[in-house]
Amino acid sequence: MSKVRAKKYYGQHFLADRNIAKKIALSLEARGYSNVLEIGPGMGVLTTFLIERNFENFKVIEIDSEASQYMGKTYRNLEIIQGDFLKLDLDSCFDGKMGIIGNFPYNISSQILFRVLEYRDKVCELTGMLQKEVADRIVSGPGSKVYGILSVLLQAYYKVEYLFSVPADVFRPSPKVKSAVVRLTRIENKPVDCDEKLLFSVVKITFNQRRKTIKNSLKPLIDASGSVNQLLKKRPEQLGVDEFIELTKLVDLMLTKKKSHS
Repeated sequence: MSKVRAKKYYGQHFLADRNIAKKIALSLEARGYSNVLEIGPGMGVLTTFLIERNFENFKVIEIDSEASQYMGKTYRNLEIIQGDFLKLDLDSCFDGKMGIIGNFPYNISSQILFRVLEYRDKVCELTGMLQKEVADRIVSGPGSKVYGILSVLLQAYYKVEYLFSVPADVFRPSPKVKSAVVRLTRIENKPVDCDEKLLFSVVKITFNQRRKTIKNSLKPLIDASGSVNQLLKKRPEQLGVDEFIELTKLVDLMLTKKKSHS
């Protein structure tokens, strides 16, 4: 670990174990793209191994000015973007497809994943270290208590893998929560066959009222009083991705009929 003070920002804890850093760096498969962005490199423990992989285009984004200055002095040929990933225009960052990697700040990791969903046609792959609670959530399936909005939306577009757990004592400072590394790989051969904007709305509306049946939670959107569709009688945690797509098509049909009668 560098003697430079590892400043904690945005909930960030810096990885101090080089073996785990190397394992994370190697877990990015980088198939079908040559652009890679590391989020929050800190003092560069992961960056070192990523540079060794000789990606055609590799950049890092660092919000902390002290860490950014250190990175600039240590890796003189590396392009460093000082700024907030959540505000970054990925289309201006790279031409073409890309991968994302990093030890993500825990308190914005969900926001990072939602941002990736916004750029789902550009981001082919993501490998990241997250709070274990978030990792468990995004890999969970129907019936799980932690299955939710991110689970459905990420699994609609990505193959989601829980790679390995990471102990707290390999960080500086040590977090009070457990960590895990996940990998998202874009599903290219199975398009989401529905109105995608409506899918996002349906998933969010239903899970925000997860104790209600879908029929009741969607009342502000549609009048399903006469429908006998079994999906509407269930709760959101009972539906898999394909069923949410089917539900979205049903809602879309109902909205179309509503407009035609108005």
